[in-house]
Amino acid sequence: MSHKHKAKIEKLFEHPVSGNIDVHKLIKALEHYGIEVENTKKNKLRLLFSGEQELFLPLPHGDHLSRDEVVRLRHWLEEIGLTPDTLD
Repeated sequence: MSHKHKAKIEKLFEHPVSGNIDVHKLIKALEHYGIEVENTKKNKLRLLFSGEQELFLPLPHGDHLSRDEVVRLRHWLEEIGLTPDTLD
């Protein structure tokens, strides 16, 4: 199953930015790599890594993240060191 999670993370780093990333599958992939994901009362996803670094993303109305949110998530993943090159 790990290859599916890796492929989902790799998709975040594609150029041009994908607008077709399923949030539910992405959440599973992020959790697989040690990121805590929770829904807040304000309809946002709270992503937490190592208990310190966090990011809030608005939940989309559909099942897919917007391109802007994909870029924000990509930058945050780069900050915490979770990039396609570092995945096992």
